[in-house]
Amino acid sequence: MANIHTLDPNASPLDYYGWELRRQREAAGLKQTQLGDIIFCTGSLIGQIETTKKVPTRDFSERVDAALNTGGVFSRLIGLVLHSQLPAWFQPYAEMEAKAAYISTFQSQVVYGLLQTQEYARAVLATGMPDDLENQVAARIERQRILERERPPLAWAVIDEAVLHRPIGGNEVMRRQLLRLLEFVDHRWMRIRVLPFAAGEHASLDGAFTTMRFNSDPDIVYTEDIVSGHMTASPDTVREAALRYAHLRAAALSVEESAALITRVMEERYGDRPRPEERAVA
Repeated sequence: MANIHTLDPNASPLDYYGWELRRQREAAGLKQTQLGDIIFCTGSLIGQIETTKKVPTRDFSERVDAALNTGGVFSRLIGLVLHSQLPAWFQPYAEMEAKAAYISTFQSQVVYGLLQTQEYARAVLATGMPDDLENQVAARIERQRILERERPPLAWAVIDEAVLHRPIGGNEVMRRQLLRLLEFVDHRWMRIRVLPFAAGEHASLDGAFTTMRFNSDPDIVYTEDIVSGHMTASPDTVREAALRYAHLRAAALSVEESAALITRVMEERYGDRPRPEERAVA
């Protein structure tokens, strides 16, 4: 593990964060325990972050900025730190996603990453049995900040109805996840539509895909297999993806119909059910 005396701030965003935290803390004349007392954490946690043994959170970064009067240094750094915690093969996609002006995605197995709750994301990511699960969860939630920008990308998400019925994380996690989807019913930049079972065979039985458009770069199509992701700007692939997506949108329910279906599944499949002793006796 990294030693504070040999920590190279150029080695990675996490190393730079730890090095800068140590520098700023010492410049303020504070020991680790003293800074911990100010921001309501242990001195041990401060030490672990300074030596890259622990990945900081956005909340931690904001509290450090306030305590050390840094002008937002750590709140700006944390995005780079969390991005570095994404799998190496996924980082190029996340960079392009953050630059996109228009995103259209079809999801056949799980909720689109930008729409996942923290609990749902944790259950999905845990299936890969990573050693750094919490870091990956934090990194996925950090990606969602692009939807909070003053001008976020215009995004369309078509979700297979099967996604609504697959109880990832259990009933309560699913109920909160579907409530999260309903929060976007009147969203200006994000539109969610459900491809119903009744649509039968459809234009993307092969699986999920995402297309991204940019203000100045070529369009990109992104797909994943069992071990990695793939991006291509091939004009033929981009045209094929656009055609398939047009067919998917044509077969999907409207935004309003989709919201009604999400609500019905949430209430009927994941709603509060009375315990046996609470049921009326005939």
